[in-house]
Amino acid sequence: MEILSKPEYAVAAFIALNVIVFVETGLLIGFFLPGDSLLVITGLICAHESCTWNMPLLLVTLSASAILGDTVGYWIGYSSGPKIFNREKSFFFDKDHLLKAQQFYEKHGGKTIILARFMPFLRTFAPVVAGVGKMEYQRFLFYNVIGGIAWVFSMVLAGRYLPDLVNPLLGRMFGDGFHIAHHIEKVVIVVVFLSITPMIYAWLKSKLGGKNQGPKPPQPELAEHALPV
Repeated sequence: MEILSKPEYAVAAFIALNVIVFVETGLLIGFFLPGDSLLVITGLICAHESCTWNMPLLLVTLSASAILGDTVGYWIGYSSGPKIFNREKSFFFDKDHLLKAQQFYEKHGGKTIILARFMPFLRTFAPVVAGVGKMEYQRFLFYNVIGGIAWVFSMVLAGRYLPDLVNPLLGRMFGDGFHIAHHIEKVVIVVVFLSITPMIYAWLKSKLGGKNQGPKPPQPELAEHALPV
């Protein structure tokens, strides 16, 4: 992590983190990005002595990126309307996730905007569904701000203070000299691997399952009045 001690790399990584959070939450093509693990890793990096990031500033900008991202997703759904459910499935657009977000939204209403923050895939599509359902924007913004701040702060702070919690345990297992900060690159690799494993599994299941099953029945269009607002 010594690379982040160089200002030019630290600034570039700082900007990249915010862009990724925005894209994952704001653009439909970002559903595959590992937001949770990225934020936890960000916290781990902040715990490293060589990191020069201003953590309070990082928390504020990441929260703003998450809130802005959901806002963009809301207006995409609001402007597209139910016809977005007729869009063809592709690598960058999985209608199945959109339909799952619809079902979750029908069950939980506005709280979906908060709860979906902690659910991969759903957090990308939940604001879109809220927009399709014409949720009042002020109400959406209320849930959006709470969810965005709660998600960013909980994940980043979990990563930041994880070493303090697990180092004593790992020290008993691997010796008193063991410290996560000395192995942060390995931790990052493990976290990234664990975060992408479900996506790889889902992709393989979809590909293999599609060969063994007939065509799916057509999905009904979403009626505007079907969603709670």
